[in-house]
Amino acid sequence: MESALREGGGQPGLRLIETLLWDGAKAARWALHEARLHRSAGLLGWDCPHVTPQGPDQPARLRLTLDRDGTVDWQVAALPPAKPLWRLGLASEALQSDDPWLRVKSTRRAAYDRARAALPEGVDEVVFLNERGEVCDGSITTVFFDRGQGMRTPPLSSGLLPGVLRAELACPEEVLRAGDLPGVRLWVGNALRGLIPAVWVG
Repeated sequence: MESALREGGGQPGLRLIETLLWDGAKAARWALHEARLHRSAGLLGWDCPHVTPQGPDQPARLRLTLDRDGTVDWQVAALPPAKPLWRLGLASEALQSDDPWLRVKSTRRAAYDRARAALPEGVDEVVFLNERGEVCDGSITTVFFDRGQGMRTPPLSSGLLPGVLRAELACPEEVLRAGDLPGVRLWVGNALRGLIPAVWVG
């Protein structure tokens, strides 16, 4: 995996991304974001400078990008609107579980962007499957589920991003297949939005 990422790390315009929740004084999950950023930069063979998030005096969305020259850019935006329940559908594309680029959060995310652009009306998020019919990620979220034995999340081996919220919750991994989705309790979430109850609409 590392060799493939290092070979691709020089592609023009590639940037690593971290999207943070800023509470008006700090980014509570910054240590997890920073660890992932350094890990991803290392996989690409990039230098990663020490950075400290700074934001406005009210809650906001902070977006950090890092390029191969070590240049860091910060963008500040309003928080996305919150919804108490997300409706989930199925992405039309499949992911390859052995694709190393699924393990780093970067601007190389065309499949995710296409899925967001094609969200059907009334659907808040779509879930990707891999070539084996296993659940991977949502287009902007990690998937969490409960069959009755407690919260679980798909394993990295299914082909997904090591999400910051996923790391924080540290729940056990378990393979989830497409046919299981209608029968389990579901959540989706990320570091910006937190954990969101979800319902499968297919």
